[in-house]
Amino acid sequence: MKQIFLLLIFLLIAMPVEARRKKTAEDVVPVQKQEFRGTWLQTAFQERYQKMSPDQCKKYLQQVVEDLSDAGFNAIIFQMRPEGDAFYKSSIEPWSRFLTGTQGLAPKPEWDPMAYLIALCHQHQMEFHAWLNPYRMTASKWTRLDPNHLYNKHPEWFVRYDDKLYLNPAMPECRSYVRDVVKDIVSRYDIDAIHMDDYFYPYPIKGLSFNDQATFEAYAPMMNFDLNDPASLGKFRRRSVDILIKSLHEDIQTIKPWVRFGISPFGIYRHASADYKNGSKTSGTQCYSDLYADVIFWAQSGWIDYVIPQLYWEIGHPQADYSTLVKWWSDNVPNTCHLYIGQSIERSLDDPKDSKPAPDLRINHGIFSKKLAQAASCKNVKGNCFWYGYQLDDNTYHVRDFLHNTYYQQPAFAPAFTHIDAIAPEKVQKLNIAMSTKGLHITWRFLETQDPLQKPRYFCVYKFLKGEKTDVSDCSHLLLRTQQTEFYDADIARSSKFTYVVTAVDAVGNESVPVKKSFKVKIK
Repeated sequence: MKQIFLLLIFLLIAMPVEARRKKTAEDVVPVQKQEFRGTWLQTAFQERYQKMSPDQCKKYLQQVVEDLSDAGFNAIIFQMRPEGDAFYKSSIEPWSRFLTGTQGLAPKPEWDPMAYLIALCHQHQMEFHAWLNPYRMTASKWTRLDPNHLYNKHPEWFVRYDDKLYLNPAMPECRSYVRDVVKDIVSRYDIDAIHMDDYFYPYPIKGLSFNDQATFEAYAPMMNFDLNDPASLGKFRRRSVDILIKSLHEDIQTIKPWVRFGISPFGIYRHASADYKNGSKTSGTQCYSDLYADVIFWAQSGWIDYVIPQLYWEIGHPQADYSTLVKWWSDNVPNTCHLYIGQSIERSLDDPKDSKPAPDLRINHGIFSKKLAQAASCKNVKGNCFWYGYQLDDNTYHVRDFLHNTYYQQPAFAPAFTHIDAIAPEKVQKLNIAMSTKGLHITWRFLETQDPLQKPRYFCVYKFLKGEKTDVSDCSHLLLRTQQTEFYDADIARSSKFTYVVTAVDAVGNESVPVKKSFKVKIK
């Protein structure tokens, strides 16, 4: 008995602290088969790309995608148009200075970062979201514009604000231009989504006004706004942005209806003090009246497919409490629009980011875990997106290790957009298993179709050992996702009988009826 007692004491001491800590309901994040796990990779003010040769850049991006995929992420939101320029081959806008160091200067040898990234993401069954800033045309007052930049062709379309250039959102010509840029990308690239963040009308600066008075006076009466009504300017600006969002939705649906349109707004829509019925108990900047982005209206109207509010604040923040806002967005975004939560890595640490030793999320992650748990507890939240992606790739604060080892151990599918298309692709055909010198050779076929919404984007293979229930809702049995129709499984030593289940997944995330087949290995 004494030996048993000592053994129990030893095991208790040896047990990791995290395992011994009693988890509360607030800590638990349920494992979901469908969960958005994304991150933003910004190019604005990133010098890393211009310091690399094309081959170095390709190798770097490949490593980024592989790192994120291995850690359990399933979506990358990459900034392709930071300031009226392009991180891709465009006949409309010049090459980005953040890629080559000089706006308009093509990489040598020339290559297409967006096409390359799309192929990488899809090889790893990750979504690629092309992130554009619609109106901001210079991110800094020091930007040297290429002669072919739009400003040098149509300076009358621009408003200068805080020494930066913005397209005037109320001018029809500006909206048409942004639409042309988006249509060009959607037409030529196999993207999964068009993404825009919080830069619509610029963030207000005290003492500065956005000089669109002439446009207001010219177009507001056509929209039945009273020029003498002080509220008309705000309504006019919102209507101008509404027109663009609605038009982009229609353009995307016409060209490729499976491509999503998502917005990542500033985290406060409107204050209860301004709108008691629809606002949140917050203060500070508002999407609705400061940026003129009526995001909830867009979601209710079906013009956007997902929304990622940037809820970067701390739990208990005096002006913008995270807990208040995550519940507010869950309560107010309709279930026809996916809701993911924008999470800040640096503002979710238990210890100050500059503390010594540096914070280690593998050891202390009480705040981070609580934030994720609160998001998961909201019925309309379908996942998270993290700011910013380079911290994940660099594993700053061991954040990638923390997420992978704690929450993303099992893979997850990006949520299906059933409001776009709810019909799953046809099940796979002629599933076959045969022994080979490389192990078990699993093959299948699929029915060809001309309907792009029904074409398989990739296939899922689940593996079950003898006696295990063939339940494909449990992703712990997901062996691999592949664009191929065959693979070899050399891991056949743990059992004499294996069951494989294969499904097809389409472009919006619908998974087909599973097809299964068993194989008994004859052990001599």
